[in-house]
Amino acid sequence: MNVLLSQVLRQSGTSAYAGLGAYSTNQVDVFSVSSNQASLAQISKGAVGFYGERRFMLSELSSYAINAALPTSSGNFGLKANYTGFSDYNETLAGIAYARKLGSKIDIGAQFNYHGLRMAEYGNTSAISFELGLLLHLTEKLNTGFQISNPVGGKFGKEKQEKLASLYTFGLGYDASEKFLISAEMQKEEDQPVNVNTGIQYQFLPQLMARVGISSATSSWWLGVGFKLKSFRIDITSSYHPQLGFSPGILLLFNFRENKN
Repeated sequence: MNVLLSQVLRQSGTSAYAGLGAYSTNQVDVFSVSSNQASLAQISKGAVGFYGERRFMLSELSSYAINAALPTSSGNFGLKANYTGFSDYNETLAGIAYARKLGSKIDIGAQFNYHGLRMAEYGNTSAISFELGLLLHLTEKLNTGFQISNPVGGKFGKEKQEKLASLYTFGLGYDASEKFLISAEMQKEEDQPVNVNTGIQYQFLPQLMARVGISSATSSWWLGVGFKLKSFRIDITSSYHPQLGFSPGILLLFNFRENKN
C-alpha cells in the first residue's frame, strides 16, 4: 500500500492582489493584513471588507473572505473569516489579529487561526495555527517587513498526518508618490520553491485606481480596477494561470468615520 503525505496552505488565487498595500503607508487597507498582520497598526478607521473569487471559473473552487478592523487606543484589532469549496468539500478559517505601533518606525502584529476541513462521507477535522508580522518604516516612502505563518504547523486528522505548511515572507514597498506604489514580496513555503509576487498600484483619479502584478511560481498574472465613492470601494479583479485559466473576483470595502478622540 502506498501512502502519500501532503502539506496544505490555504491561500486565495489573488491573495497577492488583495494584500498589495501591506508595505505602504498610503495604500494600506483592511485586506493588507493577509500579507502582513503588522499592517493592521496603520489603519486609522474602522473598516470591513468582502472578497469573493471563482477560482479557474469553477463553482466548486469558489472562495470568500470577510475582513474587519477596529482601531483602539490600546492597539488595533482585526477579524478574518474565509470559506472555500462547496457542500461536499470545503475549508473554513476564522482568525483574530492584533497589531500596534512601537514608535514611528516599527509595527508588530500577530494572528491566531482556527482551520476547519469538511469532506462528505469522511467527516470534519480542524487545526490551530498562528502568524506573526513585523513592519519597518525605513523612510517616509520605503517600507519593509517580515511575516511568519504556521512556524510549527497545525495538523489535521486523528493521525495528525496532514499539516499546514510553514510560510516565510519578506516584503518591500516603495510609495513613489501618494498615487503610485511599487511592491514586492518573496515567499518561501515549506518544501516549495521560492515565489516572488510583484505589483504596482496607481490612482488615476480620486475615484479610480488600478493594480497589476505577477506571481513567479506559477507565472500567474493578476489585475484589478477599483472605484471609490466616499467611504466605499469596489474592485473588479482577475488572475490568469497559463494552464488553468482565469479566476474572476470582486472586492468590496467600506471605511467607517475616523474617531477623532
